[in-house]
Amino acid sequence: MTTLRIATRKSQLALWQTEHVADRLRVAHPGLQVELVPLSTRGDEILDRSLAAIGGKGLFMKELELAMQRGEADCAVHSLKDVPMELEPGFALPAILVRGDAADAFVSNHFNTLAALPPGSRVGTSSLRRQAQLRAWRPDLEIRDLRGNVNTRLAKLDAGDYDAIVLACAGLQRLGFETRIRARLDAPGWLPAPAQGAIAIECRADDAQTRALCATLDHAPTRSCVEAERAMNRHLHGSCHVPVAALATLAGEALRLQGLVGSVADGHCVRAQADGPAREPEALGIVVAEALLAQGARALIEA
Repeated sequence: MTTLRIATRKSQLALWQTEHVADRLRVAHPGLQVELVPLSTRGDEILDRSLAAIGGKGLFMKELELAMQRGEADCAVHSLKDVPMELEPGFALPAILVRGDAADAFVSNHFNTLAALPPGSRVGTSSLRRQAQLRAWRPDLEIRDLRGNVNTRLAKLDAGDYDAIVLACAGLQRLGFETRIRARLDAPGWLPAPAQGAIAIECRADDAQTRALCATLDHAPTRSCVEAERAMNRHLHGSCHVPVAALATLAGEALRLQGLVGSVADGHCVRAQADGPAREPEALGIVVAEALLAQGARALIEA
């Protein structure tokens, strides 16, 4: 193969991530031509309703997968937190790159921390996971829906529509907006989405050549962490319809997984944590999921 075609969404962040992957592939395989195939997805086009209401984060992937099936692209680049727990049949993830910053960011033009917001302040986020944790921390806030790409969300904040918004640190850093981060919302008090900060490459499972080319970018420690987080979410039957958060950290050969399920209605959260060998991330994810279920997570998920 002399040319690799990568399908990507058209948002600025998606294009940054795809260019990053393309650059890494060119370095790993001198002589390889890498072309971007920008596509529009339903998730990008429908901005007046929440993701949960229009079918979930898989909407960001469908058009890219169809392009691969039609032979118009060889692979696609995704934010792994947007990739459903179960891939469509016939697809694989040959590479998960070194993870960026997994944390969420508190972004405000007038206040330095979440605690500093006056009662009744308007905070923007469409993530159910973020809404549940905001309610747990600050039940006095007014939480408002916020869709759109990073630039759109920052513009709405700057226009005065919100007193603060919550975004992913990694997205802000990748687009050069690191100075907009007023405070990091860090573990253990606040947990990110499963696989937040990680970039994944998807291709057809039967395309051995593309799988081999992309696999050179796979980062085993990141894969171990995100597989534990995704296994927990999968066992809970979580999706973007459900306020589920997870963060795995690696210390040598040991993996620690923290998990949370919350309620958007009242901010009630159940938490669990466990340690296990890094070579068995799936098993650790199930252990933490079971611990959450034992504390009543099923009722929160079904609500």
